[in-house]
Amino acid sequence: MEPLTWTGALGAYLNPVFTLAVLGLILTVASYLLLSAVENTKAVFTTGPQNRQGPAPHSEALADFIFPLSAITALLGMVYLLAGIVTPYGTAGIIGELGVRFLPVWIALAVTFFLSLTYKRKLGLYGKLFDSPIGMVGFAIVMFWVFTAIFVSMDMVITHDPLGQVSGMKNKLPGTPLRGAAEGDYTHYLLGGDNLARDVFSRMVKGSQVVLVIAPAATLFAFMVGITLGLPAGYFGGKLDTVISFMANLVLAFPVILLFFLLVTPEIRAAGIQIPGTGYIWTVPTILASILFLFPLVFLVVLFDSRYFTQPAKRNLYVGLTVLIGGYIYLGLAWDADPFDLISIDGGVLIVFVSVVFVNSPTVFRIVRGLVLDIKTRDYVAAGQTRGEGPWYIMLWEILPNARGPLIVDFCLRIGYTTILLGTLGFFGLGLSSESPDWGTTINAGRRLLSIYPHPAIVPAIALMSLVLGLNLLADGLREESLKD
Repeated sequence: MEPLTWTGALGAYLNPVFTLAVLGLILTVASYLLLSAVENTKAVFTTGPQNRQGPAPHSEALADFIFPLSAITALLGMVYLLAGIVTPYGTAGIIGELGVRFLPVWIALAVTFFLSLTYKRKLGLYGKLFDSPIGMVGFAIVMFWVFTAIFVSMDMVITHDPLGQVSGMKNKLPGTPLRGAAEGDYTHYLLGGDNLARDVFSRMVKGSQVVLVIAPAATLFAFMVGITLGLPAGYFGGKLDTVISFMANLVLAFPVILLFFLLVTPEIRAAGIQIPGTGYIWTVPTILASILFLFPLVFLVVLFDSRYFTQPAKRNLYVGLTVLIGGYIYLGLAWDADPFDLISIDGGVLIVFVSVVFVNSPTVFRIVRGLVLDIKTRDYVAAGQTRGEGPWYIMLWEILPNARGPLIVDFCLRIGYTTILLGTLGFFGLGLSSESPDWGTTINAGRRLLSIYPHPAIVPAIALMSLVLGLNLLADGLREESLKD
């Protein structure tokens, strides 16, 4: 079987057109920026900055060509990706076959955007996101990886076992046919093989699952901790605020990366407190998890109790279900003591998870505290106090909803930071297993032969970069729209 080229037989027709479109776009943008700078400088020296009126005419004329050229370039890029759907296998090359593998993702994205654009006026801040081009691009990138992780779990995107090794496929280039492929096997390593003869593409898409499980969940737990502590600290002030702020500042005094490395080292993971009279040791991950994982449970109990305080039947039902279900999950996650063995977490993942929560919580606390100090002076808070509302009701149902804009933006940004930190830990071989397909570990494995075979390291690096870029653009879009409220 022949190796696949990047663009296949279609490249003979598409490559020249695509190259001309890209060059035209680059030259147009560069000329626009240069001419705009020259005209602005000339206008300042001739008429002065206060007397400058209207846009520069020549640069604006060039700007009219940027959008059409961008649209043509994007359309040709879509042809590369989607041509494999309607052409015989291999005709559209590696790019076309990658487009075929991601077909469920494209469909899910199309449906999501169609429904979101149709009902955006009924979807609050999420709907307003689709009024921001930057936010839409960021949302599309993030959801691409979210849907990829979902469909990988359904075996709809992945081509090979991410841990499987195939003889003769060590460090093979992208598009290399699989040696000794059996019936039903995917016939090529689309993005090549790594130094252990594993499929780079399969490891890359499988790695999205690891990142998109740990990063958002750990960030959500960190927000639960930060909100639960930040609300009373900002609202009540006094000694409570002083004590919690001092503890948060102690954690923030350590450099983030150094604190991460310290928490996930094998020596710290094995250290702990031995229970007298038993051989059991409370390790550092268990101690941290037992404390930090309590905060979501406390937050939800207080949330329902304050909301339905005047309706005892509903309050008891919601609080009881929260304690029952939350306590069961807490036992499995924090203590690995689920009596039905349904909920547990690997030790390597646990220490990374609690480290993310521990390091991010003080920063979230300071953001929430600052917002509460500002919002508690508003008239609607005074009105709630006059009505006789309890302090926790005011904090959770008056102050917190009005602080959601900055918190949602920070949540998106913090997932990006956490993704980078997970990649950094994996790169240094800390926390997760060395066989893990997470992007940081994969980059570390590929860097040893980077000058000879760059593809095993470049592919996960681009994936990591794209996800973080999408999260940053999404946060920018949310910030832009939240400021309009």
